[in-house]
This record gives sequence, structure tokens and C-alpha cells, in this order.
Amino acid sequence: MATDFLDEQELEDPELSETPRELFEHHRFVVDKGQSMVRIDKYLVNTMPDISRNRIQDAAEAKCILVNEKPVKSNYRVKPLDVISIQLAYPPNEFEIIPQNIPINIVYEDADLIVINKTPGLVVHPGFGNFEGTLLNALAWHMKDQPDFDVNNPNIGLVHRIDKDTSGLLLIAKNEDAKTKLGKQFFDKTTHRRYVALVWGNMQNDEDTIIGNIGRDPKDRMQMTIFPPDSEQGKYAVTHYKVLERLGYVTLVECRLETGRTHQIRAHMKHIGHVLFNDARYGGNEVLRGTTFAKYKAFVHNCFQICPRQALHAKELGFVHPSTGEKMFFDSDLPIDMQQLIEKWRGYIASRDIE
Repeated sequence: MATDFLDEQELEDPELSETPRELFEHHRFVVDKGQSMVRIDKYLVNTMPDISRNRIQDAAEAKCILVNEKPVKSNYRVKPLDVISIQLAYPPNEFEIIPQNIPINIVYEDADLIVINKTPGLVVHPGFGNFEGTLLNALAWHMKDQPDFDVNNPNIGLVHRIDKDTSGLLLIAKNEDAKTKLGKQFFDKTTHRRYVALVWGNMQNDEDTIIGNIGRDPKDRMQMTIFPPDSEQGKYAVTHYKVLERLGYVTLVECRLETGRTHQIRAHMKHIGHVLFNDARYGGNEVLRGTTFAKYKAFVHNCFQICPRQALHAKELGFVHPSTGEKMFFDSDLPIDMQQLIEKWRGYIASRDIE
């Protein structure tokens, strides 16, 4: 039986996938005519003995287990001839992740884990349309001389993900025990994750907290949107932000994640009216604040060229080492494109003040 079943980090991850995607069927079962009515989690444990009951329950909570084409909870009781489908956010692993000599910036490595400072533009995980040239292909090359590491084994490798065009720190587990322990820290929200972003507009508050469920936008499945915290739509999400620097029509902010949801920072910032600068998916690649003068518009478009992506960087990462129990903390400098972008806005504000 294939082992590419949903793991906790498919449910609990900051900026989890490159874009919200359709679901792909990985397993399908038709219940026997003589089957007694038992809970579906128990049925699937018996059908797929290499998958834990907790993982099956997590998949049901994430609406990845369907019966007769409708999502069910883990306490659903199967009936004879029910058609059970297990669907995940990535295609079945019909391909092997091949080693490719792609440069990656490793900031720390030991027997249990690797911390990588990802460059913008690098896709993290192979998927539909991106089967090569990803971070995992690069990782397979880096680990090719270590026989105990199999990049195709879903029980090791990525502990969390960040978007293709988001830069910054990313954690990799080199063995199953490390991934289990590190994954639990993300699931229990005990990790430290701080991002730096440039957003459109002059934020009213110096610091605040955004609370709102995050789910797919029913009008555009490529975006995430916000639902009321007390609604049954989306997943509960909390982002704490603090203003670092006010730059006229844009603001530099730090965001601390209390939860980790797909596109959490990007969707939360749009929700409060401060879309990330040059975030094309959420409309930040338009001139959203400022004057109508042609000179200003030219300045902004020049800024878009300097930083041709959403201005978002995973700057800090903290966790407890899975073997030693030591508290680990990593801090990465802003990449060149964001540094140049910020300096460009500083120069604009300075020249405007002089005028």
C-alpha cells in the first residue's frame, strides 16, 4: 500500500502550498456487501494497516475523506457498497523525485535536521506542472550519498512549506522520528515563526492581531479568503503584526504566526485592507495607494521590477531540537530584492519630505 497519505503538515502549515489546488484522488475503496456498520476511521485502519488512526482522523477533519463524493467525519459509519475516496492536495506520487544539482543555502545541518534559507522563485515540492527544479530535487542531490535518506518517503523531509515566491527559513527532517517530533511542534503551535512583509497603505495601528477563519474563496479557488471566527467555514487563524517602519504609501511590518494556514499572511493582510506589495494573486501588483501622477506610477512600477514577487520573507524560525531538547533559533537577513525595495521607498519619502 502506498504511504503518501496525508500528514499533519498538509493541515498545519504557514503558506503551505504554492497555490490553493484542486484535490487529487489517492485511494478508492468500495465497501463489501456484507460489511457491518463500523466507524470509517476503524475501517480504514483495517484496510490500510500502515496508516495510523490519528492520521486518518486528521484527514477526515481536513475533508479529505469522501464517501459517495461527500466529505465525512471520522465517526461516520460505513455501509455496504459505500464508495470511499481519499483525496489530497497533490497528485499521486506517480513520479520519483530525482536528484538535481540546484544550489541551496543551508544555514544549519546535523544528523536530524536541515535548516534552509530558501531563495524566492524556488518551488518547494514537486506537483502538477512542477515535477523538476524544486527544493526537494535539490535536497535529493544534497543527500544522495546518505543511503538512509529517501526524499520520496513522505515520513521524512519537509516539516512545513512556504510559497514559491516567499523567501526565508525552511525546516527539513532527516529521519522519521525527527519529522514526527518537529511536526508535533508545528501542530501544537509551539514553534516561533516571524515574517517580514511590505504592505500597501499606512497602517492605522502600530500593532494588532488579526483573527479570522481562512478557507478557499468560493469565487476564486486560487485565492484564500476570510470567514468569521465563529463560522463553520475555513480554519481558525491568528496573525499578530507590528509596524517596523512607515514609508508613506507602504508599511514595513513583522508578522508572527500563531496558527499556520495556507496563504495566512497574504489573506489576512488583504482582509484588513493592506495587501502585500506586488502580491499578484491578491491584487498587490497594482498601484493601490498614492498619487495619480505619472512620475509616481513610474516609480511604483520600477519598484515592482526590483522585487518581482510578493514582498514576504520568513525571517525567524525557532523550535526545540527533536533529539537534544535544545532550543534552536535562526534569523535570516532580508534578501537583496526586498532590501533594495525598502531603500527605494526610503529614498522616495526622503525626497518628498525635502520638497
